Amino acid sequence: MSESVGRRGFLKKAALGAPLLLAGCDCAERCAAVAPAQAVAGIEPRRLKMVTTWPKDFPGLGDAAERTADFIRDLTGGAIDIKVFAAGELVGAFDVFDAVASGAADLYHGADYYWTSKSRAYPYFTAVPFGMTVTEQVGWLEAGGGQELWDRLAEPFGIKPFASGNTGHQLGGWFKRELTDVDGLRGLKIRMPGIGGEVMRRAGASPVLLPGSELYQSLQSGAIDATEWVGPWNDLAMGFYREAQYYMWPGFHEPNAQLSVGMNLDLWNSMSAQEQAIIKAAMRSANHESIGTYVIRNADALGVLTEEHGARLTPMPDDVMALLAEKTLEVLEEIAESSPIAREIHESYMGTLRKTMPLTAITDAAFIDARQRLIR
Repeated sequence: MSESVGRRGFLKKAALGAPLLLAGCDCAERCAAVAPAQAVAGIEPRRLKMVTTWPKDFPGLGDAAERTADFIRDLTGGAIDIKVFAAGELVGAFDVFDAVASGAADLYHGADYYWTSKSRAYPYFTAVPFGMTVTEQVGWLEAGGGQELWDRLAEPFGIKPFASGNTGHQLGGWFKRELTDVDGLRGLKIRMPGIGGEVMRRAGASPVLLPGSELYQSLQSGAIDATEWVGPWNDLAMGFYREAQYYMWPGFHEPNAQLSVGMNLDLWNSMSAQEQAIIKAAMRSANHESIGTYVIRNADALGVLTEEHGARLTPMPDDVMALLAEKTLEVLEEIAESSPIAREIHESYMGTLRKTMPLTAITDAAFIDARQRLIR
């Protein structure tokens, strides 16, 4: 990709081009008639609002929200039609949880580690530093009891949660100055949410929580010294390489990043078993497609970043990783002590991780090392 494509051109090219949805309407109009020829028998016509934490027209993250809405609309023959609102169009990026909980919106699409003010246990359902890979996370949610615990965590807030997108393993972020040892963490102003941000704080950094729409300007102005975002695909679209040269790896803070949909619980409970089954199927489809898309788009974008834009891929120093791992254990134990449900979630998550790690070590990890003999 040439430089002339630029950030705006990349956004346009990278976006999956989901069709525009029908205009939204207020809650009183949710059951407005849908053309009988489109509707699936037994599905109540509804027009719903989905608010998101993502910038408008953003590839990958925004696409996951649009795909989720599209799958629901297609599986119901248009009977359930969802209007997707980017961050700031209806409510602010970090206001979507409350909007859905109150019924002002019907669904949100975001990352649940933004909701630590609601419960410190929420990050387990997005990412845990040094934690599960994407396949392990899916295993925990689908077959290890994770979804049931997620439901219990969200129920008091009036929300039904779903997995609906995953970016895979993220990178460690963009740094204006190379991080060479633990001393470089002192006072480092870095955008990093979730448990990773708290770990960075305890290691001496000064983490900042910012929505995606403010990251480039903050990096450019010097308000922050470094930022993590997602990975090569989304990072290229944001143009971080113009302001920070060092692209550090691995992403200790997000070995996978589970995206989520939260649906108003009263709305969910009003649905028939058939409608609920369709919603679940749509969420799983969006989750699966997101994982596959990120694998390919990230690989393409990494080449562009390094070969065309001079990004310097730089490993995290061993002493930094050791300190971050030590602080992660401290934070996780404190989270577990914060409430009974947090303790249950922590023990379930860590129990599943301990169970899957030996298998991952002799399958994925060992194989990835061995297959270097094939591709040189």
